[in-house]
Parts: sequence; C-alpha cells; structure tokens
Amino acid sequence: MRHAFAVAASLAVSMFAGHAQAADHQIQMLDKGEKGVMVFQPDFVRAAPGDTVTFVPTSKGHIAQSIWGMIPDGAKTFKGKTSEQITVMLDKEGVYGVKCAAHYGMGMVALIVVGRPVNLAHAATVKQSGKAKKVFESLLAQVQAGN
Repeated sequence: MRHAFAVAASLAVSMFAGHAQAADHQIQMLDKGEKGVMVFQPDFVRAAPGDTVTFVPTSKGHIAQSIWGMIPDGAKTFKGKTSEQITVMLDKEGVYGVKCAAHYGMGMVALIVVGRPVNLAHAATVKQSGKAKKVFESLLAQVQAGN
C-alpha cells in the first residue's frame, strides 16, 4: 500500500513539474517598434510544446489572431478582443502564423515555431497580401535557415 502511494505521489509530482517548466513568451503589439510601425515585437518566437504566448497591447486598436492555414493540424485557432491582452497555450508542434486583424495590410504579423516546424511547407503556401507577404517571406526564411 505504501509503495502504491509513493508511486502515485511521484507521478503526480512529475506531471506538475512538467507544467511548471513551461515558459510564457511575451509579444508586444506596438504602434511603433524596432522594425517600424504596426508591429509585433518580437515577430519571431521559438517555443516548446506546452508554452504560452501572451500578446500585450501597448496601445489601443490591436488584435492578435491566428491565421487560417498557418497553424498545425489539431491546434486551436485563437482571436483576441480589440485592445485586450490574450494568452494562448501552444500544445501542438509546428508553425503558427499570427496577425493583427486591424493592421494586417501594414505587415503586422508574427511567426511562432513550436518544437519542430512540421507544417512549414503548408504554412508557406498560404497566400498573403500587402506588406504582410514580405514580412512572412522573411520570417519563414528564418525557419528554413534553422534560426
């Protein structure tokens, strides 16, 4: 009986320890940042499965939203509310494309790589427009280069 309890307690501790090691990556939604106007900063993040990403609006009018076709199979889509912080758990390996719904045409996009970029080829085929197309070309090249 004591042995069974010790095994159960050990399993419980190891389950909670895995969650305690998960990181929260902060991404600011900025009117003006290091790379220009209407940007996510940073716009490229590497994370591990189980990590979270918190999108922090530094001014009004920004919305963090996943891009259809640029998330791994089985991952949940997400869309924040205007001018509100949103935290997203990333539990599936792959590439996650993110846009500010209000400023997408101005290139306000980000790319998050969780573990291995298993859906990179498909994500790269998603049609982009405006300045977002150029920004995503650069971000996807970073993944392909292994950065």
